[in-house]
Amino acid sequence: MKNKFFALLLITSFLLGSTTVSAQMIKTPAPPRPAGQKDVLSLATAPIPTVRVAFIGLGMRGPGAVNRMTHIPGVEVVALCDVLEKNTKSANEILTKQGKPKALEFYGDTSVWRKVTALPNVDLIYIATDWLSHAKIGVQAMKDGKHVAIEVPSAMTMDEIWALINTSEQTRKHCMQLENCVYDFFELTSLNMAQQGLFGEVIHGEGAYIHGLQPYWDQYWNNWRMDFNEKHRGDVYPTHGIGPVCQVMNIHRGDKMNFLVSVDTKAIGNPAFIKEKTGREVKDFRNGDHTMTMIRTENGKSIQIQHNVTSPRPYSRMYQLTGTKGFANKYPVEGFALDKSEISAEVAANHEKLTAHSFVPDDVRKALMEKYKHPIAKGIEEQAKQVGGHGGMDFIMDYRLIYCLQKGLPLDMDVYDLAEWCCLIPLTEISLDKGSVSVEIPDFTRGGWNKIKGLKFAE
Repeated sequence: MKNKFFALLLITSFLLGSTTVSAQMIKTPAPPRPAGQKDVLSLATAPIPTVRVAFIGLGMRGPGAVNRMTHIPGVEVVALCDVLEKNTKSANEILTKQGKPKALEFYGDTSVWRKVTALPNVDLIYIATDWLSHAKIGVQAMKDGKHVAIEVPSAMTMDEIWALINTSEQTRKHCMQLENCVYDFFELTSLNMAQQGLFGEVIHGEGAYIHGLQPYWDQYWNNWRMDFNEKHRGDVYPTHGIGPVCQVMNIHRGDKMNFLVSVDTKAIGNPAFIKEKTGREVKDFRNGDHTMTMIRTENGKSIQIQHNVTSPRPYSRMYQLTGTKGFANKYPVEGFALDKSEISAEVAANHEKLTAHSFVPDDVRKALMEKYKHPIAKGIEEQAKQVGGHGGMDFIMDYRLIYCLQKGLPLDMDVYDLAEWCCLIPLTEISLDKGSVSVEIPDFTRGGWNKIKGLKFAE
């Protein structure tokens, strides 16, 4: 009862902006930057006209990425790697069906990837393995002179996060998290609308990953994902929800996240599912059915992130933006609510009759989506929808990654985005294990969070 009361006190204090319990905050300081090392904010490297790509991990996500890369000019897939021989050969069939040369094949034990990162003829390592191997492969690949793109989440611990940051800074190599949801058409349009000022000042954002794991039980190699939820507590898959919100709020581009507080429910759904599938009774399943995390930023803004991979609920990433002049909402229904002064006659003939207390009519929503379509989506939207990958956002993600490497431009997401979005995994676990105490979110830029003013995708 005492712990529950203390958790309630902390949450109430958070919501009211009180500092009464600030002394209870758990500190997570940033380690000093090693001598001779500097940040990689806006890192631009030498242009690579033809990007030679090696894929490590060809289970659930890897094959789709191999296929998408065959549709992007100036890409050569030179190596394919997986622990299973059948996955590697299947990925090579994708290349040949698209009229591309076969790639080198690597398969076998769980350390075979080291042969791939050491290859001399590779510019980019694309990592789509299980969560626990993401960071160590990424670190070694950068040390071996490669840029890296790592599936979500790219790091599971604070040590892994700092290792990726330090290695990127030391080697001056790009380290991008493959967060596809920032390229969803609604999120991209809402970002553009926010940057054009339609929502006024965005003061609150919400995101989530609500998507049951049970239908995919047999698709994860060694059931690694359910195993992680069994052994760990907290928001273990936060990046889809928090990534797009952080971009709108200019995190480490004029603002930073200061601290978080997490609460969760008891674990019911996944332990019951494991017993039903295997007969094994799990009495110490760590992760609750539903986790909610609240975050406060330096500029006095708030973020709420939720995680639920077991309850019988429709898929949702929530994605809500609350501004002083408007509101955006993706799930369960896409819609915008805007102060009538923010809607022009060009968009809605009867805009004077609109009210911000309800969503704009569907024709107005469509007009807004068209008018504020993000520039990076305009030229490739139709191709993205045809090639596919979660409706096209995966293709835009890969296209942008290759485009920026070819042009020598800063990537849309850097290693600090990776760090900020992934840090919820270890920090929410700390908060929950300590009775929902507030936990400090370190400045992963180590002083550079206000150096860049606003997010801008390179063109």
